[in-house]
Amino acid sequence: MIPLKLETSAECAPVHNLSPEAFGFLNHLRFVSMSCRSKPKTDLFEACALLHVQRSKSRDAYAEALMRCLGQALGARVRLFAPGTTELTFDERWLVEVGSANMRGDDASLNFLLRSRVAHEHRRLVGFLIGRISECFSLI
Repeated sequence: MIPLKLETSAECAPVHNLSPEAFGFLNHLRFVSMSCRSKPKTDLFEACALLHVQRSKSRDAYAEALMRCLGQALGARVRLFAPGTTELTFDERWLVEVGSANMRGDDASLNFLLRSRVAHEHRRLVGFLIGRISECFSLI
C-alpha cells in the first residue's frame, strides 16, 4: 500500500476563494489523515464492505476509510498539509473539488475528476466515500 504523507513545507498555492465550509471539509480530512498514519493501510474494497456491514453513519468512519485507502486508489502517495495550513497541495485541491462537485450534483465534473486520478476499479468506491463525507459539509 502507498502511505499518506503529511506535508509541512510550503510548496503549493495558497488557498484562494475557499469557503469556510470547504476549508472545514479539508481540515477534517487532514485531522483524520494524521490519526491514520499509525494505523495499517487497508484495502479499499474491504474498508467499504466493513462500513456496509457495520451500517456506519459516522462522517469519521467514512473519512478514515478514505484516508487509509486513498493512496491505493490514486496509485501514489497522498500529500496533505497539517490542519489549519492556508496552502493547498494538489491532492487537497482535488479532494475539495471532488467534494464540491458531489454537493452541487455536478456529475460531469465529478466523473471527470475521478477519472483523471482514480484507477477505474476504485472510482465508484472513492466517489461513494467522498460523497458521504461531503454530505456533512455545505461545500457549495
